[in-house]
Amino acid sequence: MSGKADPRAAGEGTTTSRQRLDRGRGALGPALELVHTGRAPTRAVLTAELGVTRATAGAVAAELEALGLIRVDARPGAAAGSQGRPSHRLAVAEDGPVALAAQIHSDGFRAALVGLGGRIVATAPGCETVDADPAKVLASVVEAGAALLRETGRRCVGAGLAVPSAVTEPEGLALNPLHLAWPAGAPVREIFAEQVRAAGIDGPAFAANDVNLAALAEHRHGAGRGARDLLCVATGHRGVGGALVLDGRLHTGSSGLALEVGHLTVNPEGRPCHCGSRGCLDVEADPLALLTAAGRAPGPEVSLLQQAEDLVRSDYADPAVRTAAEELIDRLGLGLAGLVNILNPDRIILGGLHRTLLAADPDRLRAVVADRSLWGRSGGVPILACTLDHNSLVGAAELAWQPVLDDPLAALA
Repeated sequence: MSGKADPRAAGEGTTTSRQRLDRGRGALGPALELVHTGRAPTRAVLTAELGVTRATAGAVAAELEALGLIRVDARPGAAAGSQGRPSHRLAVAEDGPVALAAQIHSDGFRAALVGLGGRIVATAPGCETVDADPAKVLASVVEAGAALLRETGRRCVGAGLAVPSAVTEPEGLALNPLHLAWPAGAPVREIFAEQVRAAGIDGPAFAANDVNLAALAEHRHGAGRGARDLLCVATGHRGVGGALVLDGRLHTGSSGLALEVGHLTVNPEGRPCHCGSRGCLDVEADPLALLTAAGRAPGPEVSLLQQAEDLVRSDYADPAVRTAAEELIDRLGLGLAGLVNILNPDRIILGGLHRTLLAADPDRLRAVVADRSLWGRSGGVPILACTLDHNSLVGAAELAWQPVLDDPLAALA
């Protein structure tokens, strides 16, 4: 028998390898999302989650690594005490592509580069003033992001923008930027996309409401991971926003305007609201409401959100501060109870000042929700703090990463 290799066998092996990869190409997006969200730390888990053979999972992981998106540990290992065949560890590529993320709020704006896994790679110093012309603001924040891209030399897959307003779909109009001096209906997505193109940044551009994006980020990478029906309520620098993830997907309604929870009435005799009503959550449970109730005049040196959070953390023993915080907790709890009755979420996460209030007196908030909600007495809904810093920025990046998660080959071609 000859010692030479049979060329037919070699050809068959190559064909088999190609067939595996062809079969696995439809699994590239789902596989990348599993690694991106931390649900497939090893190739063995990836194989099980995708429902494919070990060889196909290996071909898929190798293709994602060739695209520069993930890293496959060359030497498989097993945890101490585990049984079975060791498996290759999978992780997002730390030096891989990034998305440009931008956030606008009433006290300024910030730009960042965010990689897979929700990891913030670089941030630009935040600006503390917001011009009344959205084009000027978006040009500035995009230029800050473009400078980060030049400094890091990273490839950019696209850009995402978080704004403190309901944003229509698919037009991308900011309908109610109440705490900015922008005109209602400003075409923020179109303006943002124009600025991104003008800066020479590759990839598509997106825009959405900041709390929606915070919920998306927390569901994929933070306190909402694993929840099926997730309710997120958060204070920005001004006002209160809400978002809902249903069956694992962000729920934005028929035109992007769902979950305007800030305009739930929680105090009929309360403060006038920008919407024309009175006693809305938006003005009864935001940072300015806390400072006002505590008798503290807001200062210009730092954001209202930071002033309110610092007050709760450092001066909670002060009777005036404690009384004000309890008042906000009761208003917030009343609003959450109504949402629980309507939406029946399996988890609630709180961000901004609400996260700080939860930490200050978790029992009081949970008791208000339990007392007021229809199902509260039969087990209650877990109420947790958001865990990601800058979750709206991370969520803005998720918008830009989504085309890559849907079809890595097409997006990176």
